[in-house]
Amino acid sequence: MSYSDTARSPVPLSETRSPMPLLFRRHSSGEIRNIASVSSSILPAFGTVIGENSIKLKRFVIAPYDRRYRLWQTFLVVLVVYSAWASPFELAFKKAATGGLLPVDLVVDAFFAIDIILTFFVAYLDKSTYLLVEEHNKIAFRYISHLWFPMDVASTLPFQTINRIVTGKMNRGPVFGFLNLLRLWRLRRVSEFFSRLEKDTRFSYFWTRYCKLICVTLFAVHSAGCFYFWLATRYHNADSTWIGTNVPDFKTRSIWLGYTYSMYWSITTLATVGYGDLHAVNTEEKIFTIFYMLFNIGLTAYLIGNMTNLIVHTAVRTFAMRDAINKILSYTSKNRLPEGLKEQMLAHLTLKFKTAELQQEQVLEDLPKAIRSSISKHLFRTTLENTYLFKGVSEDFIVQLVSEIKAEYFPPKVDIVIQNEIPTDFYIVVSGAVDVITYKNGTEQFLSKLGSQEMFGDIGVIFNIPQPFTVRSKRLSQVVRINHHHFKQLVQPLKEDGKIILANFVQHLKGLKMEELAEMPLISEFLDDLDSEEATVIEVGTQDQAGQAKQENIIPTTTPVLSNTLPTRVIIHGYDPDNRRTNEGGNAGKLIHLPDSVEDLLSIAETKFGKRGTTIAMADGSQVEDLAALREDDHLYIF
Repeated sequence: MSYSDTARSPVPLSETRSPMPLLFRRHSSGEIRNIASVSSSILPAFGTVIGENSIKLKRFVIAPYDRRYRLWQTFLVVLVVYSAWASPFELAFKKAATGGLLPVDLVVDAFFAIDIILTFFVAYLDKSTYLLVEEHNKIAFRYISHLWFPMDVASTLPFQTINRIVTGKMNRGPVFGFLNLLRLWRLRRVSEFFSRLEKDTRFSYFWTRYCKLICVTLFAVHSAGCFYFWLATRYHNADSTWIGTNVPDFKTRSIWLGYTYSMYWSITTLATVGYGDLHAVNTEEKIFTIFYMLFNIGLTAYLIGNMTNLIVHTAVRTFAMRDAINKILSYTSKNRLPEGLKEQMLAHLTLKFKTAELQQEQVLEDLPKAIRSSISKHLFRTTLENTYLFKGVSEDFIVQLVSEIKAEYFPPKVDIVIQNEIPTDFYIVVSGAVDVITYKNGTEQFLSKLGSQEMFGDIGVIFNIPQPFTVRSKRLSQVVRINHHHFKQLVQPLKEDGKIILANFVQHLKGLKMEELAEMPLISEFLDDLDSEEATVIEVGTQDQAGQAKQENIIPTTTPVLSNTLPTRVIIHGYDPDNRRTNEGGNAGKLIHLPDSVEDLLSIAETKFGKRGTTIAMADGSQVEDLAALREDDHLYIF
């Protein structure tokens, strides 16, 4: 849809604009380079089309996750850190509020005033539709009608400077100190900043959380120390305060001396050390200390709980692995299992934990089927195409099959397929190697070794017989498993692919070693029957100029899994059945696959015998009208 079409649409533009394209394309308001950095509160709209033709935002509208706007927000976080330190500090030490820190406060307030203006141009996400709203009137109404606007304004106004301009005097009363505490409202930006970092995969979650806990602790210590010093400065008897008993003239001493004493008291109280050198003296200080110690109980629990969760989270996999190993050791001990079997169990469990991130069932189980299929196609398509059984099959078959396979890892010396077990799956080696073993007279006999892109378990599945061999991993191996039910369902509607697969399978059987065929009498009989079929075709076939017999699409149909996919075979003759004896010598029959229509059958006969027939008859002279009534190896006479 073009931009003009959109403009004519009765649907408001704000309801059709999605935030997600802005994450993938560059335009005038910037771009996001890492989708992981986007807050979880921002979600793409359903049906969003991602591409270069995405519609841009309106003029003078800023995307909330614009890269430059994010940098601006990060810069403001740095200023918030200053405000969080300066607000309690200026309350306790009035000289700082009217001295060297005053110009800095004015500059910081100016930046936050600019941010208030910018907020009127920042699009927001509608929580009901998850679409960006970019109409200026809606953005402004939303901002003004919420608590954010009055609190942003109140935390930005320089009340002390305004009072000085109006009255011409510098007022150092406590009222302006408490008004400066409104700047602590800006701390919400720090919380939002850490929330984004915790969701950003480019940063370590452990260290991000750890830094957040440190910041919370430092702010609590700083604020409590400043308030405690403020209580001492406003008490009527300076010598009857927690600091006055140690520094009688503390009000006239250096600001940093008082700050040092304050931080010392706050840290020793938070750490529950309490040396007793600095202690509450008057009633107000005792009440404040009581509440501070109660607060410290909650803060300590918060810190310990978070640190415990972070540490346990990193060790939970180790705990689970050790617990599983202990259960295996207990089970093998109680049941007196052989040492070799116990080692196999432990090896398999260890490999499971080491390759947990590679197990696609666990990684992909919550993803849609289309994404899982695309990932499997990317990982295993080449392996399937190079496997002997699927060489030459259609693209459609490969795409359907790759979505049904399952990837597995096996440690060394683990039996993947067991001799004489019921066939349910066959496997393709992706990496590693496996040994094919047979048991004869109670002893193992090595037959062959299979490597990457080779298949095993296929003979048992296709012939629907017990697995003829044991297959054991030689080293760490990754295989893909194909369920025989899914395989059969895929092959049956794709007849041409079924012919190719069956031809590949027969060719593979002919290339087996003699010692392998000796262990499978059924396969030997199958190959003998196949040779007999070919000999029969040669007898009813024609001779070419070199005197060699021709075969007409010979494919066996005795394999149970694939037999339903093959068409019926018939033998055609180019003469009247009443004249069989006079024509047998010069016009032999030819074995063909029965086509879908009578017209196609007549065309094939014309190609084979050089003349166009009009009538199709059986050996008894009855005419054929419906090809569906014919059976395997029927003789048809076309004249």
